[in-house]
Amino acid sequence: MADRLHIIEPTLTGEAGHCFSFVSSLINAAGDAPLTVWCGRSAEVTFPATVRVNRFFLRKIRRLQALWLYRKLLKGHERIFVPTAGRTDLVLLDLAASGQIAPGRVYVYIHWFRPSPGKRAQLEKLARRQPEIVILAPTASVCEELRSVGFNRTRLAPYPITPCEAAACATAAQGFSHLLFAGAARQDKGFPAVVDLVELLHARGDSLPVTLQTSAEHYDKYDDATRQAIGRLEGCGYPHVRRVAETLTQADYQGLFAGAICLQLYSQQDFRDRISGVTLDALTGGSPVITLTDTWMARIVTRYDAGLAIDTTEPERVYQAVTQVMADYDRYRDNALKAGRELQMHNSAEHLFHELGI
Repeated sequence: MADRLHIIEPTLTGEAGHCFSFVSSLINAAGDAPLTVWCGRSAEVTFPATVRVNRFFLRKIRRLQALWLYRKLLKGHERIFVPTAGRTDLVLLDLAASGQIAPGRVYVYIHWFRPSPGKRAQLEKLARRQPEIVILAPTASVCEELRSVGFNRTRLAPYPITPCEAAACATAAQGFSHLLFAGAARQDKGFPAVVDLVELLHARGDSLPVTLQTSAEHYDKYDDATRQAIGRLEGCGYPHVRRVAETLTQADYQGLFAGAICLQLYSQQDFRDRISGVTLDALTGGSPVITLTDTWMARIVTRYDAGLAIDTTEPERVYQAVTQVMADYDRYRDNALKAGRELQMHNSAEHLFHELGI
């Protein structure tokens, strides 16, 4: 039997968001391979019976717990995979190791990479100390950056898309019904700009239906700008808003995209080369996307003509883009569905499964 793989995700606390879809996509691809998932202490998640689930992490001490767990697993010669890794995880893995980590024992997935000069020097030192850590990344440019600091075992692995059954995807082929903000409500994901649009709709006396997911990403924490935007939303009085604050099942989450125009006014600085799982989900669900130019999302949308890329979050410009997509919704929707079908293959978790050698 293959060695058991330990998937370590402290922020996995429920079935909302992309921590769960990332992990569940990998589990689906792994079949009956021996897996253990380490997640939040109170995590409400369901995985196949073949997967061991250890509800372990507490928010305030999760880094100390991660250090202890890494040390325990490395001493036991177990295999480790960290799906949402960052510099801190690399530091903790080095601290946990009694020496150089053996080949094929530690895999981390780094979604994006933009270190300061000081952090870069630290990473170069870590790469010299731990050359056998395998780093997986979703784009070629992120791979190049990681190799440039010395992590030579860096490989490209497409971000795993949430699987969609053909019958479920087919139900997405309907007419326009609403605007949608999906995923965690955060400033860098443009949530305040979407509230600006809602205020404009109210001022115009419009009646466009708007659905907003307003859950925080982790541990119910909002950044200040998002907290203020939620206050503006509550005080606006626009009667055609549906807020979704509760945790959704995967099926209910995917259902949000049917008939939608998905607003992804994400930060150009933060998402220039950063993958968005919401984009993958939107296109799979037949939802055209409105996003900002010079982002990963814009390149995908433009490639498939599955929405519009605009250069500002000014609400009048966003409204103009919305009306343009609405006027030709069926074409944009069909292009989105085509993109979704291609991305289901290109971003299948099978690729990540293969890289992990399960």
